[in-house]
Amino acid sequence: MPDNYFSRIGLDITKLSSLLDTINKIDTIKDAAQDIVGRVYEYFLSKFALAEGKGKGEFYTPKTIVNLIAELIEPYRGIIYDPACGSGGMFVQSIKFIENHNGNKKEVSIYGQEYTNTTYKLAKMNLAIRGISANMGEKAADTFGDDQHKDLKADFIMANPPFNQKDWRGENELLTDPRWRGYDTPPKSNANYGWILNMVSKLSENGVAGFILANGALSGGGEEYKIRRALIENKMVEAILVLPRNLFYTTDISVTLWILNKNKKVQIRSIGDEIRNYRNREEEILFMDLRQLGEPFEKKYTQFSDEDIKKVTSTYHQWQSAEIENIPEFCYSAKLDEVAKKDFSLVPSKYIEFVNRDENIDFDEKMKTLQTEFADLLKAENASKADLLTVFKELGYEITL
Repeated sequence: MPDNYFSRIGLDITKLSSLLDTINKIDTIKDAAQDIVGRVYEYFLSKFALAEGKGKGEFYTPKTIVNLIAELIEPYRGIIYDPACGSGGMFVQSIKFIENHNGNKKEVSIYGQEYTNTTYKLAKMNLAIRGISANMGEKAADTFGDDQHKDLKADFIMANPPFNQKDWRGENELLTDPRWRGYDTPPKSNANYGWILNMVSKLSENGVAGFILANGALSGGGEEYKIRRALIENKMVEAILVLPRNLFYTTDISVTLWILNKNKKVQIRSIGDEIRNYRNREEEILFMDLRQLGEPFEKKYTQFSDEDIKKVTSTYHQWQSAEIENIPEFCYSAKLDEVAKKDFSLVPSKYIEFVNRDENIDFDEKMKTLQTEFADLLKAENASKADLLTVFKELGYEITL
């Protein structure tokens, strides 16, 4: 930051000093429920992302998305990792989840990595003002080219990596990287599956990952298809949730929340005071469509209400422990053989029933009907054109087309 930065933006140095003195007197970790400085910091991060738009929102994942991921995968104790941690929002919400469920934040260890130096510093500050300890690596660094946590095995991974990164590796770089072991090398043209396999390689024996990706990753071809098929056949994919549009400050596209689980077999977990017995879900994938959920936020944006998050998480956790009813336009539990028949596509609309859409339409027959109707319209247009030319000719005017 330049020495004359504050004077350049017209901020009175005396008032700034007074403000800093006041902030320094605040015990930022005395009252966790208030988290005054943390909330102020988060507020300005979100406002900065809103004001700057594309190019500045990469370090800020909206709180509503982070909260949804935390409530779904429940990072209650163990190692938490984010390979593209931005300003550290995933970590902050993880700690809030633990506190809300009467847990002990000393029972978690946090690891993260961030490429941009300025954002790396923002993350360290974001965590420091909340009294959260974290291993962010020795420096800001590229997760692919300079992995700061090579031997890490995480119990929970929460991430919002950059969407559709181009040329993320050189033509002959990372071809035999150990993170791809057992899978094809992710394509150079798009890093989406590079991020997926990086996270898969970091999961512990019972690890769970919840992360956001662009929708294109659900059905891509080539190497992406081969990797996706292997992930499904290896019974890693637990749930796919398509999110509403306008959740992000830098793009209005709909994105997808993936949940990968290293162990979908029967297990018992303690979440706060609650003991959960999870059934064997190896042969199933839960698909959810959340595009009809959400409420207006800052006029042009969308966020999940508390009721929305409760509806989604209760459905997911119920599915983990028992059979659920498939609900049109909301959720569907698909068997792996059904996914295989749909050529390993993870597009939720291929499985979830839509009551306003006639699934029995014969596409070829419909297209032939439309073709006939279009041909009739063209004939009628030509006939009208000929009649019009005749009228002008009878009036003594010749029109050449």
